[in-house]
Amino acid sequence: MTTSGPSDRSERGTERQNWVERRREKIRAEVDRNRRGEYTVPTWVLALALVLIVGGWLALIFLA
Repeated sequence: MTTSGPSDRSERGTERQNWVERRREKIRAEVDRNRRGEYTVPTWVLALALVLIVGGWLALIFLA
């Protein structure tokens, strides 16, 4: 039978802290990219816009 000792808890705490720091760094990098004008629209947004445009066009054709 194994139990979690204090060293296990400190390692998990370190892992969580490292994860938080990596996450913060990713967010900072993204904000910096957006400030430089390197913002890109997600693919799902572009796909949704295309579906709405084509759907509206088809609705005009068939309902007019």
